[in-house]
Amino acid sequence: MTPPEAPADSVHAGSDQPRAGLSCLTRLKSGQVLKNRADFLRAARGPRVVTPGFVMQIRARGDDAPLRVGFTCSKKVGNAVARNRAKRRLREIARLELPEHGMPGTDYVLIGRHQVTATRDFDQMRQDLRAALTRK
Repeated sequence: MTPPEAPADSVHAGSDQPRAGLSCLTRLKSGQVLKNRADFLRAARGPRVVTPGFVMQIRARGDDAPLRVGFTCSKKVGNAVARNRAKRRLREIARLELPEHGMPGTDYVLIGRHQVTATRDFDQMRQDLRAALTRK
């Protein structure tokens, strides 16, 4: 609900930045984000690439549909605050790198690592993802 003194269309008016939230990822729409457990389990059976900042699981679906991406962090990553921070960082590197370097028709699952994903240098994480996408 917008406050009465702020018109509804003035929020982000004149700005070319998308609104916050997962459904507004640049070039990654909410239909391209994995939500179902079955999709995560299918990706877990595929190849996996381990990087210093995270683990990436890859599943080639074999169609020309847009790529899809999922994010997960177990309780080993830390408390809820640490897990959420790690997932936010994973979402951001996926938003920046996957549209350019990802393959259509592929599912990617990014898994946070214990005490690393939330604290690793952001540029290093982006380089990790680019390297993982070329190693697959």
